[in-house]
Amino acid sequence: MLLKADSSRFRLGFLWWFLEPLLWVSVFFLVFNLILDSGKKSGDFILFLACGKFAFLWFSKTVSQASGSIVASQGLVGKVNMPKSLWPMSVMHESLYRQSTVYLLLILILLLFGVTPMLAWLWMIPVVAVMYLMIIACGLIGACLVCISRDFQKVIPLAMTFLLFTSGIFWDVRELADQEKAQLILITNPLAFMIDAHRQVLMHGQAPDMVHLMLIALAAAAFTALTVSYMQKNSQYLALKVLT
Repeated sequence: MLLKADSSRFRLGFLWWFLEPLLWVSVFFLVFNLILDSGKKSGDFILFLACGKFAFLWFSKTVSQASGSIVASQGLVGKVNMPKSLWPMSVMHESLYRQSTVYLLLILILLLFGVTPMLAWLWMIPVVAVMYLMIIACGLIGACLVCISRDFQKVIPLAMTFLLFTSGIFWDVRELADQEKAQLILITNPLAFMIDAHRQVLMHGQAPDMVHLMLIALAAAAFTALTVSYMQKNSQYLALKVLT
């Protein structure tokens, strides 16, 4: 129902699920390959951008929307005593359904540019699962912080812009001259690792670092559990902060 309501606000409706990521890839391709001359082949760079930008859009839009979901529902929050995690989880599940179609579009783009389907693509199952778990953890934490202080609504978009430039969306972490710096980025920035994992699996047919992937999953699960527990114990406090 939420997906239908959202699409009904636009003349092109559900087509925007596909048009938005395609337009973002087009803009980045125009700027970094045609204007700044990245030195990469056009086809390879389009696939590089698509794998990175599609994943980043899922993360950034979902976390941003989930962060403001409780505050946006303050009318209902003041009337009904419901688990506060319900609102961000609703947004994140809605986004998951939309992203499933975007991944189908990504597969289609790979096929159109001559990438041969391979069994290694099955590694995308754990990659997508961990990506979603990371989104849940960040979305819940963001929603909790925005409830406590509306100032975080200003900080979160800035954080997303920071991640846009530091997560290897339009540049390859593995091509850094300083490999120690590259490894540091992959270790300290989980989103950079997840984006790189998308490219390694889909473009090169290589399995991701499963140990690193498991560590991200465990950390995301731990933060999710802690945040949900905090929301349950401080439900009335969060409701009061939302209303006042």
